[in-house]
Amino acid sequence: MKITETPLKGCYILEPITYEDERGVFYESYHKDRFERSIGGKVDFVQDNVSISKKGVLRGLHYQKRDYAQAKLVHVVKGEVLDVIVDIRKGSPSFGKHFKMKLSDENRTSIFIPKGMAHGFLALTDHVIFSYKCDAIYNPKSEAGILYNDPVLDINWEMAEDDLILSEKDLKLPLLKDLKL
Repeated sequence: MKITETPLKGCYILEPITYEDERGVFYESYHKDRFERSIGGKVDFVQDNVSISKKGVLRGLHYQKRDYAQAKLVHVVKGEVLDVIVDIRKGSPSFGKHFKMKLSDENRTSIFIPKGMAHGFLALTDHVIFSYKCDAIYNPKSEAGILYNDPVLDINWEMAEDDLILSEKDLKLPLLKDLKL
């Protein structure tokens, strides 16, 4: 597995070694020891989540606050997404910056998102199955987010605004400048 740090410190891209033959495909999507050695720290994943989305669904930008902050390892099981991470760690040299990349069942790439970052994704195909491991149990009272089209973030979601499908809750998220971090 190749593990590469993104421009957001502590956020990593994981590219598996894939074995293909006439039977199909095999790859290791996560190996705790190799992963922790590569990032130089321990991560204890305690909750796995799966979301299923149709094309145009944008989920995010979400995070958990303070004591309930979550590090995540995200991966696409089926389909393709545009995955976006925003650094919201006070004092970070990349505060307010974002990183994005396409994740799919074809590239089999995962992203590790450390605590202190907001995350969202846009489903680019008709049927997306998105999986993520979390290192803390979800707490609904700690749920927070940033508006997906915050002009300061200047995220190009690579899809026409009229084609995006968002929840009412995500449409009411605050701007980065209004967060109480």
